[in-house]
Amino acid sequence: MSELIAEIKKLSEDYFHEVLKIRRHIHAHPELSFKEFNTASFIENKLRAFGISGVERIAKTGVTFCLKGKEPGNVIALRADIDALPVLEENKVAYKSKNEGVMHACGHDVHTSSLLGAAKILSQLTGHFKGTIKFIFQPGEEKSPGGASRLIKEGILQNPAPNTILGQHVMPLIPEGKVGFRKGKYMASADEIYLTVKGKGGHAAMPEHFIDPIAIAGQTIVALQQIVSRMANPKIPSVLSFGKITGGSVNNVIPDEVKIEGTFRTFDEEWRKSALQSIKDVSRSVAGAMRAQCEVEIAPGYPYLVNDEAYTERNMLAAKEYMGKENVLEIDLWMAAEDFAFYTHEIPGCFYRLGTGNEEKGITSGVHTPTFNIDEKALKTGMGLLAYLAISELQQH
Repeated sequence: MSELIAEIKKLSEDYFHEVLKIRRHIHAHPELSFKEFNTASFIENKLRAFGISGVERIAKTGVTFCLKGKEPGNVIALRADIDALPVLEENKVAYKSKNEGVMHACGHDVHTSSLLGAAKILSQLTGHFKGTIKFIFQPGEEKSPGGASRLIKEGILQNPAPNTILGQHVMPLIPEGKVGFRKGKYMASADEIYLTVKGKGGHAAMPEHFIDPIAIAGQTIVALQQIVSRMANPKIPSVLSFGKITGGSVNNVIPDEVKIEGTFRTFDEEWRKSALQSIKDVSRSVAGAMRAQCEVEIAPGYPYLVNDEAYTERNMLAAKEYMGKENVLEIDLWMAAEDFAFYTHEIPGCFYRLGTGNEEKGITSGVHTPTFNIDEKALKTGMGLLAYLAISELQQH
């Protein structure tokens, strides 16, 4: 394996400047979820330039193809997401977003360029593995119902059916040159909560004649917090947060209604179902007790993400071979959500973190911020490690 590692690292070095240009192009031309038409075309053209055939579209803006090894065998899938966020970029770089108000603030440009680099590397190394590697460039990770769920419905996990699926995601909290893994449950489910408290508006000086939805909204938010603090099993991480409340237009008028928006996140599907029902019940009961009504809309989001223990263990061992054990970290639960979770409820999956931070260079901004950026040396690890993990898994199985 040492010769293979040396060869992959050499190819990663050789292709680095090309993949760097790819990343910067994608970063400068971001597209929102399910609208990634130019990005998909760019990916297709690059793959064809690499000499890769059989490239196909799926779900309009998704791109997929397979690389076959020297003999038939197992199938492994490698996935990257390609969409951007509605964020106004503040970085002062030459490759700053040219689409104002749209930015690759979550690193999907890194995921896409790394997977393109891995494809080019692996296309040179088909004699080193048996089986098939399926590449998935997935749209719409950032927007529910998630591109993963759409691709699954359209058959991405069939013909050929992957035995496992692997994905990586940038992590600015981890220094460039290191990666992070977690076995078992890793990322939370996420559902969107929309409440509309309906009262009766009027002059604020005569509250006895009206039904104040602002006061009721406050009581509702306080009451709902007890779902996590008193109804949840403390062994199951849970978060219920409200990030938006709107209502009223002037200080001395009670409005007719108040809108509240929030999110619920957890790591257990049965508790998730129960908690969402409790959110409905508590919201309606609090409003009803104060002569108001509360309309509740819950937009189902992504399930929790679970990394298959055995598959993740194999990837951790392979990563230590490729990078050195001191550069492979074990990381904690993460309450954010990812639609890669859909894949992990279908087949064994592993979703790991690619270190992209560099304090000395001032590269510390978190994802989803207007100043997010990466130490671009991480692209070498991004493409090289993906390639090695794929070959290592197929050689073992």
